Amino acid sequence: MSVDISVVIVAWNAKRYLELCLESLAEAPPRRSMEVLVIDNASEDDSVEMTEARFPWVKLIKSKENLGFAKGNNVVIRQCQGRYIALVNPDVIVFPGCLDTLADFLDQNPKVGNVGPRVFNPDMTQQSTCRRFPTLWNNFCSATRLESIFRGSPFFAGEHMFYFPYDRTVTVDVIVGCFSMIRREAFDDVGLLDEGLFMYGDDVDWCRRAWNAGWQVAFCPDARAIHDRGKTTAPFPVRFAVAQQRSVLHYWTKHHTFLGVLGARSIMIFHHLLRYGIAALPARSHKKSQYEVRKQVSSACLRELLYNSVPNKG
Repeated sequence: MSVDISVVIVAWNAKRYLELCLESLAEAPPRRSMEVLVIDNASEDDSVEMTEARFPWVKLIKSKENLGFAKGNNVVIRQCQGRYIALVNPDVIVFPGCLDTLADFLDQNPKVGNVGPRVFNPDMTQQSTCRRFPTLWNNFCSATRLESIFRGSPFFAGEHMFYFPYDRTVTVDVIVGCFSMIRREAFDDVGLLDEGLFMYGDDVDWCRRAWNAGWQVAFCPDARAIHDRGKTTAPFPVRFAVAQQRSVLHYWTKHHTFLGVLGARSIMIFHHLLRYGIAALPARSHKKSQYEVRKQVSSACLRELLYNSVPNKG
């Protein structure tokens, strides 16, 4: 039996969020045929037991190790049956009709390989999920906070499109990987996610390869979801900040020249020196712990940048 939509979820110690995500899929399933596949990356929080007990219709893949986000997704993508593959983070709640709307959009737009919905924070404020490809200029605007000072300006914007009101369908460079729907033909043409990226950056890399292969990437405001961003990684700020930085450098090394990588590294060094210096200033007592975390993060990132050589293009 053919399947229209395969929902792929990579979970790691996200029991409560995964439960809410699967509940949203169970309570308002799409009208199209759907399969849901979850790969558990060696969680230690009873995610597996919860999924088996509450959602026996989910195809559960149990990894004996933490494969990371990209590799975990790839394991499942190779096994799923859907014409359209929705990559959904476990901390996402899918609104009724969302999956059908995205699938309808792909039906009607054969040149689009990847489409993303409008995503909200839990308080229903807009989340930034449309991005531009990284450049030295927009990375500099982010590092210097120009993107925040001139929030409505496309010129000073970083990768985040803060100036975009998310009120219309539009093609974009990148759809953030918390929730996107990709047609199988695009995966067959472009390839799977880059497993050199343990987590973070796989969305930017894949969208870049998709555009290079002639596929469009689009945003569809009529499909909606909530993303409780960053909650599962919040207890480990240093670990995941370093992982994100490594992914950024991997992307720059893969898609840019040596001078481009050197420029990106220089901007990162400047950013973390500035951030560390501000965090080291005398702080109010209620913010002291917050600034200590910032110092730890910037210190770890600076060590990586200053003592690790520029990677070779592979």
